[in-house]
Amino acid sequence: MVEFKFIEYGTDFGTRDMGQKLRQKLIPLINGEEKVVLDFTGVNVVSNSFADECIAKLLLEMPLDELKKRTTFRGLNPMAERSVLVALQRRYKFMQASDSL
Repeated sequence: MVEFKFIEYGTDFGTRDMGQKLRQKLIPLINGEEKVVLDFTGVNVVSNSFADECIAKLLLEMPLDELKKRTTFRGLNPMAERSVLVALQRRYKFMQASDSL
C-alpha cells in the first residue's frame, strides 16, 4: 500500500484550489498498482469544498466501485469524515442525474 499523508500539506483544508492541487498529486498514485491510503491523521479541518474538489471529483476519473477498490481512508476526525462523505454523496448523485439526461 502507498500512503498519502495530508498532514504533509497542512492541518486545515478549506479551499477548492488546494483540493485541486492535491487531487492532481493523488491521481497518479491511485492509477498505480498499489492501493492508496488517504491518511488524514493530524488534520483538523476538511471543508465540503475541499472534499469535493480533492476526493469526490476523483469520481470523474473512475467509477465509485473502482475508487473504493483503489483507496482507503485513515485518521479522519468525525467532522472531516462527514465532509468527505457528504461530498462523495453529492458528487455521485450529481453524476447519476447527469447520466440520465
